[in-house]
Amino acid sequence: MAAAVTQGIGATAALSSANSNKFQFTTRRSLSERKGSSFVIRSDGNPRVDLNQHSNRTRQLVTNAVSTKPDSASASTVSKPGHELLLFEALREGLEEEMDRDPHVCVIGEDVGHYGGSYKVTKGLADKYGDLRVLDTPIAENSFTGMAIGAAMTGLRPVVEGMNMGFLLLAFNQISNNCGMLHYTSGGQFKIPVVIRGPGGVGRQLGAEHSQRLESYFQSIPGIQMVACSTAYNAKGLMKAAIRSENPVILFEHVLLYNLKERIPDEEYVLNLEEAEMVRPGEHVTILTYSRMRYHVMQAAKTLVNKGYDPEVIDIRSLKPFDLYTIGNSVKKTHRVIIVEECMRTGGIGASLTASINENFHDYLDAPIVCLSSQDVPTPYAASLEEWTVVQPAQIVAAVEQLCQ
Repeated sequence: MAAAVTQGIGATAALSSANSNKFQFTTRRSLSERKGSSFVIRSDGNPRVDLNQHSNRTRQLVTNAVSTKPDSASASTVSKPGHELLLFEALREGLEEEMDRDPHVCVIGEDVGHYGGSYKVTKGLADKYGDLRVLDTPIAENSFTGMAIGAAMTGLRPVVEGMNMGFLLLAFNQISNNCGMLHYTSGGQFKIPVVIRGPGGVGRQLGAEHSQRLESYFQSIPGIQMVACSTAYNAKGLMKAAIRSENPVILFEHVLLYNLKERIPDEEYVLNLEEAEMVRPGEHVTILTYSRMRYHVMQAAKTLVNKGYDPEVIDIRSLKPFDLYTIGNSVKKTHRVIIVEECMRTGGIGASLTASINENFHDYLDAPIVCLSSQDVPTPYAASLEEWTVVQPAQIVAAVEQLCQ
């Protein structure tokens, strides 16, 4: 099995709104001294870097990346015909297409049957495919996750829905000791083509137990791949890719993104599980993010453009392994990196990403990597306190201004 490679855990550079004005970074070159690139203006009025004008240093590719970037179609659907779907509907459409295509695909979880799932991702599937392919289970995450892993060993392709990603902590033993290891410990005799998916992240006053960010928990398990969707387009494409993968895949969905609407193509498409998405090309700083924080970053980007900055925004999407091809080429161009995540600061995705960038692209950095993460506290119920625990657009703007001085 082409198991995902575990990323190294490293320390992150901290920045908070309370002390953001204290950060000063010394750079080898000022922005005005950068050469070998030019700007063009796109039809939407936003500046864009002409990649063909870059220097040889920018054009050089990383040779020891964790994952490579194959040729693929652009993710842009602005000019393409299609149909509009909410993100949860896109997940359902991708799941339904795969169930039509492959009779081995089945769904297991709490209330996934005739109730249609807590967030209606499986609505109508039980009526179409029957109770054996869309199986309602008792409230016993350890049991039905283990059952799904066993089913995957015998040739099925189960999709496990955790009603909330926090509940899957009850199945951590099955996910770690069985899901991630059985291909290896069986000497390759068993494949585990199982998808584990469900909502997570900080919602709107859902309380601590329903607002957990568990990406870093599962990232430490050898043999597991992880992806996080952020749009209807990539939700469907990642769902289809995860189901077709021979590896166990954890698909993270954010509870506040289910009702985002987007036009997606009518024709079938499948995304790469190890590929990041270039959201906004830029020149001055690389901003790496994923899931809900993508929208906080893009909100901050509008303010930054008005202030004269040109940020490059990348939705990393693949949380394990990282797409160091895309990330590395961006670092070689901008020489500055900010990571924005909703995961916890200590041992989070940002910590692993910081370590990977420092290991592979340290010579291209003109300043320390800045990691904006959630506070290391249980998510408060009070709305005002809940907002304080999560990175806000104003903090991103302040971080970019300090980093680019």
